[in-house]
Amino acid sequence: MTLFLVMFLLIYGSAHVWFLLRLGLAWPDLQQWWLLPVCWCLLMVAAPLLVRLLEQKGQSTLALPVAYIGYSWMGLLFVFVSISLVLELARLLHWSARFFLNIPAFSLLEPRPFFLFCLGLSALITCYGWFEAAHLKTDYHTLRSSKLPKGASRIRIVQISDLHVGLIVGVDQVQKLVAAVKREKPDLVVATGDTVDGLVSHSHEVAALLHELSAPMGRFAVFGNHEYYAGIGQSRRFLEQSGFKVLQNKTELAGNYLALVGLDDPAARRPVQSQVLEEATLLGSVPKERFVLLLKHRPEIGAESGGLFDLQLSGHVHKGQIFPFNLLTWLRFPVRAGMNDLTGGRWLYVSRGTGTWGPPIRFLAPPELTVIDLMPVEN
Repeated sequence: MTLFLVMFLLIYGSAHVWFLLRLGLAWPDLQQWWLLPVCWCLLMVAAPLLVRLLEQKGQSTLALPVAYIGYSWMGLLFVFVSISLVLELARLLHWSARFFLNIPAFSLLEPRPFFLFCLGLSALITCYGWFEAAHLKTDYHTLRSSKLPKGASRIRIVQISDLHVGLIVGVDQVQKLVAAVKREKPDLVVATGDTVDGLVSHSHEVAALLHELSAPMGRFAVFGNHEYYAGIGQSRRFLEQSGFKVLQNKTELAGNYLALVGLDDPAARRPVQSQVLEEATLLGSVPKERFVLLLKHRPEIGAESGGLFDLQLSGHVHKGQIFPFNLLTWLRFPVRAGMNDLTGGRWLYVSRGTGTWGPPIRFLAPPELTVIDLMPVEN
């Protein structure tokens, strides 16, 4: 967590330095007013830490507006940096063309129009991002497996991932989620990590809402990295109060045809090699005739486990949450969001996530509830 905070503050602080440099180029005559944007940027860098401190002191009422302002600014700033870097490349290409071809100057690339364009477009994307984040999309998929005998009834699996219940994602969002899940009448509900985020605000109300979910084959959850950041004891209590059975490196048979394997997140800080061996051991212990459903927060396929499961459900990457950050998550997890058809009749499904982390916005990565209908092979 300490390393994460150091890296976060370094990256986030650098983004603010970039913003101030662009502002200074646009208005070099700010003079005595220069202190205002500097103080604003310092306050925004400190805002995430201030929010966590206020939560720990039990000041959720004060922490909430600080979180909305601070995290919304975070989203706007990163969009601003992305747009301005693209325009900087355009400026370089334009400068090269002028040097060699003597073409006229383009006014948008002048410092002040450049800054205003980037800031205005970032603000529009942020406003749209609030709208997109508030509208949960249900994604439907159908898989057929020979491990279900002909004539077997459909098994409907509903996946929740990366809900990030906390200060921003609370009762209102969870009410909408629960209503959406109930409409689907699932046989099995799974939560693939990061269900909680930091201190769980309104935990009793949210847990009571999630407890309303009904699934005849059960409700199961695995830990993500944020369960460890929040405190594993608190996270486990919340999930169990919400009606989920936690599979922390455990297996569970569900119904007549399914076997669930739930893996712990690497944030547990166990040696990587022992995690790989434990994953393969767990997968190898389930009956081979059953359809093996692997619940694993991060969308990684173990080198020794690839042939031992039928469907892996993961999340973690949020599809970047705000475009173009999916390009960065791709560098670490080179799998696409959605259904990935693997070799040998196996699949990996990577959820875009149900909630938000940090900025309460999404752009070109709408939140999702995943519905997977498992059916026997057609004649």
